[in-house]
Amino acid sequence: MKKVLLLKPGVTSSRAVLGDYETWFARRCGEVTLRPVEVHAGEVPPSIEGFDGVIMTGSPLSVTAPTDWMKRAADFMSEAGEQGRPVLGVCFGHQLLAWQHGARIAKNPRGRELGTVSVQLTEQGRRSPLFLDFPEQFEVQATHDDVVVEGGELELLAFNQTCGVQAFSRGERTFGVQFHPEMDATSIRYVIDAPETKPEDRERAVARETPWGERLLRRFIELC
Repeated sequence: MKKVLLLKPGVTSSRAVLGDYETWFARRCGEVTLRPVEVHAGEVPPSIEGFDGVIMTGSPLSVTAPTDWMKRAADFMSEAGEQGRPVLGVCFGHQLLAWQHGARIAKNPRGRELGTVSVQLTEQGRRSPLFLDFPEQFEVQATHDDVVVEGGELELLAFNQTCGVQAFSRGERTFGVQFHPEMDATSIRYVIDAPETKPEDRERAVARETPWGERLLRRFIELC
C-alpha cells in the first residue's frame, strides 16, 4: 500500500462533528496510508524516504503573511518534488506552493468562493495526468477568501470566473488545486451554515454531491 505524508497547516472548524483533514482525505483517497504531520504546531515532517508522495491540506490561516513554519513546509514540498515525489497542495497548500514558486497571494477582489462550484480546464489541464478522463468542465467543493494571483513559474490547468487559478502544475509531478477535493456535500454544507459565514455568502452558495474531487485524489494517489 502506498504511503503519503499529509502536511496539516491547521485544523478544520468542524473536526468535533465531522472529523479533521486526515479523516476526510482518508475517506476519499482510496487504498493509501496517510501520515498526518501538524506542521502548523511545529511538528517536523519525517524524511521523505519511505513515502510515495506529499499532500498539504487547507487551513483557516493565510499565506498572505508567511511565517517561518510555512516557509519550512514550502521548502520541504519543493525538496520532495525535486526528489521525484508527487506533491499536491490543496487550498492553503495550493497557495503556499504557488508562493514558493514566485506567485503572489492576495484577498480575492471578487469575494469569497463558497459551495459547489464549476471549474474549467485549460488546454494544458486537459493534457495533465492529474485530470485524466475529466470533462472540460466539472463541479467541486470550494471555500476560500485568498487566491493565487497569476504569475510565478506555474502552468495554469483550471480556472473559473471567481478564481483565475483553480489548478496549476509545476513540472511534471507538483500540483496545486484551489478547491477542496476531500470535501463532500455534507462538509461544504457545514461551512455554508456556520454562524461565521456572512449571510450574503450563504444565500448564493449551494451544496451538491459531485464525484470529481474524489476522482482527482484517487488519480493523484495513482501517480505516487
